[in-house]
Amino acid sequence: MTQLLTKTTDQRIVLQGNWERFKLIQQGFDATPGAKLSYYEGTIEIFMPGEDHATFAHVIGYLISTFLIDKGIAFKPTGDKTQEREGEASAQADQSYWVERPKSLPDLAIEVVFTSGNASKLAKYRALGVSEVWFWEDGILVLYRLRNGEYERIDRSELPGLEDLDLDRLKRCILIGETDLGEAVRTFRGAN
Repeated sequence: MTQLLTKTTDQRIVLQGNWERFKLIQQGFDATPGAKLSYYEGTIEIFMPGEDHATFAHVIGYLISTFLIDKGIAFKPTGDKTQEREGEASAQADQSYWVERPKSLPDLAIEVVFTSGNASKLAKYRALGVSEVWFWEDGILVLYRLRNGEYERIDRSELPGLEDLDLDRLKRCILIGETDLGEAVRTFRGAN
């Protein structure tokens, strides 16, 4: 009997190299769906999210989009679009958004963390100038706001419209969405 294998765990490779090496590796992964590459200060990371990672990223993105739609806030989800500052930093958030008006870089980057802490990721986003970075790890949502070139932890979003988001409700619904996205959205909307 053939056993079907699924990738439920994240896979990560970390290499050292300059920007030029990173761009060559990035080109080599162009045809690899799901692969995320990042660069900062000579460190190149190749990341393949597992099923659990992808599920949480999708659920969070769907709930944030639902909230913004329901509140009538102009936004654009930019997903895991590559964000770069030439020669300095490159990152692919699990979810990202600009809010109110189009921008070259998102206002919000959301990272699901299973295998690697958030400190190194904040440095990349600081170099890119992303206003807020949110981390989902083990049922906890932690928010950071860029102020004077450094990230500081905040209790609620300061982005227009998102300051009204009930984070406790969002966290509950993310956990519900792990097994039933429909129920998560119904619960999320029912509290609005």
